[in-house]
Amino acid sequence: MFGVIDLPTYLAGLVLIVLLPGPNSLYVLSVAARRGIRAGYTAAAGVWCGDTVLMTLSAAGVASLLKANAVLFGIVKYAGAGYLTWLAIGMMRAAWEMWRTRGERAVEEAQDASPAPAHERPYRRAFVVSLFNPKAILFFVAFFVQFVDPGYAYPAVSFVVLGAFAQLASFLYLSALIFSGTRLAAAFRRRKRLSAWATSA
Repeated sequence: MFGVIDLPTYLAGLVLIVLLPGPNSLYVLSVAARRGIRAGYTAAAGVWCGDTVLMTLSAAGVASLLKANAVLFGIVKYAGAGYLTWLAIGMMRAAWEMWRTRGERAVEEAQDASPAPAHERPYRRAFVVSLFNPKAILFFVAFFVQFVDPGYAYPAVSFVVLGAFAQLASFLYLSALIFSGTRLAAAFRRRKRLSAWATSA
């Protein structure tokens, strides 16, 4: 379909990736918990815009590379697979660390808890957090490239399809966080084991 290969695997991987807690989703969750649904969606819009910019830049670069040299595209594809493996190992180490230090972190977070400044601008902050996340653009290149058919004549279309699915998944996930923000934030603060299990998964 439009040069996308193995769509079910892509969707399964996408769901797992979107569900992983990161700076974007945690910021949207905190805004929704503190300031309500409208502010939560304002922050989410910043995330979606920032991700769109990163996905567009990633797709344009990789699509150009594919047109120029199929061998280089293959190198990028295998380098991307290596990068995803490195991220997975890092997350497993982080999960192990969360298990070991969940009690200490609960005390630290209780001491550091403070209200957000009144002049906070959720859209701008979320956009900047999303746009200047150095791992994000590498991730988009590494993940998307695994599901693009090198023989397809219009690779940019393939990236648009993959990006559209990614944004839809992000919309659904962030909406769930926004509408259950207060409850989820309280649950994760109280139950460090729950956070550790989520990261481990």
